[in-house]
Amino acid sequence: MIDDLYSSRILALAANMPRAGRLAAPQASAEKVAKLCGSRIIVDLVLTDGLVSDFAQEVQACALGQASAAILGANIIGATIDEIRQARDGLRAMLKEAGSAPEGRFADLGVLAPVRDYPARHASTLLAFEAALEAAAAIDQ
Repeated sequence: MIDDLYSSRILALAANMPRAGRLAAPQASAEKVAKLCGSRIIVDLVLTDGLVSDFAQEVQACALGQASAAILGANIIGATIDEIRQARDGLRAMLKEAGSAPEGRFADLGVLAPVRDYPARHASTLLAFEAALEAAAAIDQ
């Protein structure tokens, strides 16, 4: 079971973090910390006409938090806030309620389905999406 949790796909995602770092001039930033494990993510965000036009993230998390952040970073440019919220809600449902994997631009989150058996890892896995939504909420559109 632990092999499913740390599959080669999850480890590959964690090792290749898209959009790593910080933006010079974000419209908003947000920091989220998973209290149980100490994973920490800071995101910087720019919205243009309701779409994510720039994004960066500083990720200090376990492999699962990193994999989730990698999927977010690889797919967030051009996304609407509703798409990010739907992905977060779908990821949460997949983890906590054995729901289906999210669809659409963030469908790769399905690779994290084995995390549902490890409730202590749920917060870290959701962290990047929570931070992105918090940053978006701080932007006056």
